[in-house]
Amino acid sequence: MILLLIVSAVTFGIFFLLPKLAGQSTDQLAQQYIGKAPTAADIAAVKKNLGLDKPVYEQYWDFLKGIFVGVDYKFGPEAAKCHVPCFGYSFKTHIEVWPEIQSRLPVTLSLAAGAAVLWVVSGVATGVLSALRPGSFFDRAAMGVALAGVSLPMFFTGALALALFTYQWPIFERSDYVPLLDNPFLWARTLVLPWVTLAFLYSALYARLTRAGMLETLAEDFIRTARAKGLQERKVVVRHGLRAALTPIITVFGMDLGLLLGGALITEQVFSLKGVGAFAVEAINANDLPNILGVTLLAAFFIVICNLVVDVLYAAVDPRVRLS
Repeated sequence: MILLLIVSAVTFGIFFLLPKLAGQSTDQLAQQYIGKAPTAADIAAVKKNLGLDKPVYEQYWDFLKGIFVGVDYKFGPEAAKCHVPCFGYSFKTHIEVWPEIQSRLPVTLSLAAGAAVLWVVSGVATGVLSALRPGSFFDRAAMGVALAGVSLPMFFTGALALALFTYQWPIFERSDYVPLLDNPFLWARTLVLPWVTLAFLYSALYARLTRAGMLETLAEDFIRTARAKGLQERKVVVRHGLRAALTPIITVFGMDLGLLLGGALITEQVFSLKGVGAFAVEAINANDLPNILGVTLLAAFFIVICNLVVDVLYAAVDPRVRLS
């Protein structure tokens, strides 16, 4: 909760305080949301409607109050009730922020969940096999591919995947996102290429982390003791080696998944997916504070939740860790 308050305060301060430090007045800020050649009355009306005529701390307090109890907004003679959780109304479109984010959230959740399953399974499996055969052809080839995956940026691999598998060989045709409950087959078909492309980027990192952790763990004394007792090699590798090597992987996975759930900006832009990431890009380009704050708080919320889940998983994976 404290972290979310800090994130919201910093974002709010960046939007309002930095422009003022750079010499921008509230009148100039209000002019961004009016058409050409605005009159002084137009600027004053916009400042009042958006709350820009109030001190920054009052504007921030109104924003926080709206999240927990809702708030009433006036747009000229009309009034609108913004229900809990209220992140305000867009400065540009006057559309409520939270319903807009809700409509984009299924796209981002589908993208992040599918890609996460692929990169964890493929990355961890590749890292374990490489650690069991260090220096082999498979190890060298897998780590070479992993190095390429870590080095190549998403906008390059995504564009290359589209060029090859959509335009050169039309295996995956470009189409709009289809909700899972409407048509599971089309839902998966729409997201397969983004899943694989995103998983290629992340699985490379997980393969390298798993390999390094497994090599270190397999050299420990308790592994030699387990083998000396006559345990099956599969049990030694999975129950003792992999279990001990998973702790840093779980930590990284929690951060990666939390960031993706807050919006995969580049992936959604490359594949024209209308998710939270694309919504964030639109808000930034429009300098639309309520939309920016809504996406930022959502991303921070997912990161906090994922880190809490990671702390719980530590106790399940590592017997040396106990929840207090």
